[in-house]
Amino acid sequence: MLILAALTRKNKFCQGFARGSSSIFSPNNFLDQTQQKGLVMAVYGLVFSKLAMLVIAPDPLPFSKDTPVEIKEYMKIVAIFYYPVLYYPLLVCGTLQLKTGYVFGTALSFTHFGVLVWQKFDCPKSPEIYKYYALLGSLPQMACLAYLCVQFPLLFVKGPKTDETNIHCTCAQCDSFAVFMYWSSSTEKPTLAERILEVLKSYIYVPEKVLVKPLCFTLQTALLLVVLVVPTLHIVRAGIDENIAFLLMGFGIVLSEDRMEVVKIVTFYTWLLEVCYLCAVTLSCLVSLVMIMKSMVLHRSNLKGLYKGDVYNLYNSPKTISPSKPGVVCWMGLTGYQAAITCLGLGIQTVVFFICFLFLVFLMIIPVVYGHNLIAFKIAGKAWPVWVTLTLATVLQHLTAKFAFIKKESGTRDLNNRESLYLLTYLLFLINTVVGQIVAIWRMVITALYNIIHFGRIDISLLHRTAESYDPAYRYYTHFLKVEVSQSHPVMKAFCGVLLDIMMEGGSAGQKIRDAEEGIQNSVSKAAKSRRLRSRWQLLYTLVNNPSLLGSRKHFQTRQTADSALNGTPNHSFKKGSKTESSRPTVDPDQPTENPATEDNTD
Repeated sequence: MLILAALTRKNKFCQGFARGSSSIFSPNNFLDQTQQKGLVMAVYGLVFSKLAMLVIAPDPLPFSKDTPVEIKEYMKIVAIFYYPVLYYPLLVCGTLQLKTGYVFGTALSFTHFGVLVWQKFDCPKSPEIYKYYALLGSLPQMACLAYLCVQFPLLFVKGPKTDETNIHCTCAQCDSFAVFMYWSSSTEKPTLAERILEVLKSYIYVPEKVLVKPLCFTLQTALLLVVLVVPTLHIVRAGIDENIAFLLMGFGIVLSEDRMEVVKIVTFYTWLLEVCYLCAVTLSCLVSLVMIMKSMVLHRSNLKGLYKGDVYNLYNSPKTISPSKPGVVCWMGLTGYQAAITCLGLGIQTVVFFICFLFLVFLMIIPVVYGHNLIAFKIAGKAWPVWVTLTLATVLQHLTAKFAFIKKESGTRDLNNRESLYLLTYLLFLINTVVGQIVAIWRMVITALYNIIHFGRIDISLLHRTAESYDPAYRYYTHFLKVEVSQSHPVMKAFCGVLLDIMMEGGSAGQKIRDAEEGIQNSVSKAAKSRRLRSRWQLLYTLVNNPSLLGSRKHFQTRQTADSALNGTPNHSFKKGSKTESSRPTVDPDQPTENPATEDNTD
C-alpha cells in the first residue's frame, strides 16, 4: 500500500491532472461505469462470505483460538471491520489502473488463494455445525479468489486504460443512449408472439459492464440453510430404534403392531422430511436467481428511463434528479441492504415452500400411494354439495351475463332484461357472500405468496403505489437511482470527458470534441449526417421536455409564478391584445424534422 501510494503521488505530480480515482483512499470509483466492476464484486463476495461464516464461527478472528464466551460478541464486531480491511488492498490494486498495482494484485490474490486451499486440504473438517461446513463455505471464497487470480494477470497484459480509451467508452455509451431514444420513440404496437417473447426476455438478463451483481449472497445463505437442518435430520434418522414405537403410543399414534415396521415407517418419513426440505431450498434458490435477473433487467430499464427524464414511472410524482443527504446515505448502504434482504427473503421462501411440500407429500401423495389416512380427501368429499352449488352458481352468472343480460346492436353493447338481472342479483346474494369468503381467502394467499416471492427485490415496492414511500427498501432504491443518474449520465460524462481533454491536451481537443459529438467517425456520408442531425434534434427536444431538469433551469429558479407550466408543455396565455408564444424550442427550417419524436406524444 505504501509503494502504491508513492507511485500514485508521483504520477499525479508528473501529470498535473488525472481523470478518475487516483488515490489509495478510494477503493473504487463506484460512479465510473468504464471501470472494472468484476474485481469489485469479487472482493464484495469475499467479504460477504466471511460475514456469513462469522455468524456461527467459534472463533471470529482467524488469529485467536478458544475465544471466551463473554467477549465473543465483541470479537465479532471487530471481525466485521477486520475482513474489509484485510481485502482492501485487492480493491486498490485494481482501482489505480497501474501495472504495478496489477502485479501486486496478482501476488495478493494468489497468496490468499494458496493459503485458503492449503488450509482446507490440510484440515477439511471442523468442529462446527457440520464437519465439512468450513470446506463447503470456503468454495465461494475460492471461486472469487480464482477469478481475481485470472483477472489481474489479464489486466496487466492489456495495460491500464488511457484517457483516450475512457473518452471513447463514454462516447459509445452516449451513442447507445441516442439509439435507445430513437428506437423507443419509433416502435409500433407488437404482435401477440412479440409480446410473449418480450415477457420471456424480461426475465433473462444479458450481462453488461454497467451492471454486474454477485450471486454469492444466495449461495452462502442456501449453504447455511442446508447445513443447519440436514445434518440434524441425519442424526435423528440414525438414532431411530424400537423405542420410537412406545414414544408414539404415548401420543396415541399406532402405526403398526410390529415395532420394526414402525421403525421403518418413521425412518421413511424422516427421509421424506429431508427430501422436502432440500426441494424447498432448491426451489427458493431458483426463485431468487430468477428474481435477481428480473431485478437487473428492470434496473437497466429504470436507468434508461431516467436518462430520458421519465420520472413519473418510478416516482409517481414530479422529482428533481439531484443528490440529497438521504440519497447519499441510501446510495452508500444499498449494497449491504440488498444483501440482507436477499438472504432474509431466501430464508422465508424456504420455510413457506417447505410447508407447501409437506402438505403436498403427507396429505396428497402418500395417502394416494398407500391408500390410507385420506384425511384431506375425506373432508373434500363430505363438502362436495357445497362446492357443486358454488360452481353451478358461478357458471350460471357467467352464462346469463353472456347470453341474457348483454345485447349487441350496431356494434355497441348495452344491458338487457334488467328486471331479470335485478331478481337474479337478489336471489344469489347469499351464495355470492360464500363465494366472496373463498375469494377473500384466495386473495390473502395470493398476496402472501407474491410478497414472499418478491421479498428479495428492492426495485419494486410491496405496498400500494400511493404508499410506496413507506417501503424502506424501495425508498433506498429510488434515492440510489437519483445519485446514480445525476452523477453518471452518459451525455454528462461525454461532456466532462471533452472538458478534461481540453484542460489536458489543449489544441488537439477540437478533434476529440467532434468525435464525442458524432460518436463514430469524422468523415461521414450524407445519410449518416442526416441521422446525426436527427439524433441532435431528438436530444434537444428530449432535454427541453425533461421534467427532471425543470428545477435546474435558471428561469424556473428566478421567476416561478402560479401560471408556470411543466417544462415542454405548450402554454398559450392571452393578455390584452398580446399573445404569449408557446415554450417550444425554435427549429431551424433547414434541419431535417422528419422525426417521430417531434410529435406531441412526449415521453
